[in-house]
Amino acid sequence: MASTQENLPKTNGLTLAEILDKDVDIQERVAVDPMDDSEKSDDEGAQEVKEGYCVECEDQPAELLCKECSDQFCAVCFAAQHRKGTRKGHYTTPLVTAEPKSQTKKAPNGVESQKDEEMTDGDSDDEEVREDEAPVTTSLDNKAKEQYVHRSKFIPLRLTYGERKYLRLLEAALTVSEYTDKIDVYVFNKSRAKRIVAQIREICSIISGLLVAADYKTGQELFESRDFSANADFYRRIFELGRRHKIMNPEKMRNTYGKLIYMLQDSQMPEIQDMLGFGVVSPIRTVYTVLEEGGALDMLREDIIDIATSEIGAEDRSRREIQGAIKAKERAIEKLAYKYSRSTDMDDELLKQCLYSIGDNNAFLRTNRDPCEKLIQYLKKYFHPTTPDSGRSLAIRSGRNGARLTHGHEKQYSYCLQSLTLWKEILGGEISLSLSHAKENFGGLNWIHRYV
Repeated sequence: MASTQENLPKTNGLTLAEILDKDVDIQERVAVDPMDDSEKSDDEGAQEVKEGYCVECEDQPAELLCKECSDQFCAVCFAAQHRKGTRKGHYTTPLVTAEPKSQTKKAPNGVESQKDEEMTDGDSDDEEVREDEAPVTTSLDNKAKEQYVHRSKFIPLRLTYGERKYLRLLEAALTVSEYTDKIDVYVFNKSRAKRIVAQIREICSIISGLLVAADYKTGQELFESRDFSANADFYRRIFELGRRHKIMNPEKMRNTYGKLIYMLQDSQMPEIQDMLGFGVVSPIRTVYTVLEEGGALDMLREDIIDIATSEIGAEDRSRREIQGAIKAKERAIEKLAYKYSRSTDMDDELLKQCLYSIGDNNAFLRTNRDPCEKLIQYLKKYFHPTTPDSGRSLAIRSGRNGARLTHGHEKQYSYCLQSLTLWKEILGGEISLSLSHAKENFGGLNWIHRYV
């Protein structure tokens, strides 16, 4: 019965009487409409992607045809889908229907260079951003570009996911360590230098044990010889991660960072290095050093570097404007990473990490330095420097409202202005101060910490 019913023609909802009385009409109606509604809807759904548009985003004109995938992509989607793995080696050809590019170059094998297309495609991207109502700055003068290069010398590189795992191991080892207690307490039969070496080795041993417990295979490969000096590069990297993390996040590691700095400073003494057999201090990795090693410093001089590293604020902006700014930033990051990953030996993920690090620094300045600037503006706007204006006085009197001093309006105005200016400069240059302090303390100086 089941096979018989499957072979019967579809009657499109006719009754049994109509089937028996009007067999000819049934055949005609079935012949007129041989496809059911589900089949029609499937065919209609398959034609939703417009011809000539990107197969991935479906809203941008297709510019490239991937020979291996046999699909049409826009430049941004192709870069995102073919940035790693076997797809990274796919070849493309420009589509005739794509909008003409200005002064495109040909690769030696006859395939048009996609990175040149993307960098000369500024007009189309700017139009997309304008549609999203996002304010975009597409050009910077040479002074502003060199300012990015100068700032990158004092911006630490953001930690990766794997580095954050090592950071947790370091924090755990420093938490259980009693370095300052053991070093500063006098021991009759043991010299200070021997106590320092013993404590440094103990911290390295704790880190080694925690690494083996967290990742047995990696731990076995590193510490098979059980020689600290053989893994000196690993320990230097771990300790550098802690310093870099603290510079970017001043509120973190409040209880453990002091132990780390005391230990690293003590390890710089020549007698300690002779007894220990290796050094534990390495320079902090910054955006500048990473890009300089990879030969990609020119990325900081691109016109769209301001867009790629900007912080997206929500003040006085609609949701549409915010979304447009986010999309413009993502496109700028993809373009810069794609271009310099092809022209240099650097990986595109490392290039993005450098751009994100500059963005982190911009976010830090906005939340810490910019409030001081706003307060200075309000102070100058609503208060006169010498005389109270319209009953607005900053004068304080001892014993009133918790005040311990007596200051007139002029003196209190100068005090507030100087304090806000000082904190603005400190917060604006905190990272550069931290790096300069680290260079001074770990630059071979013989420094021993003492409690006063």
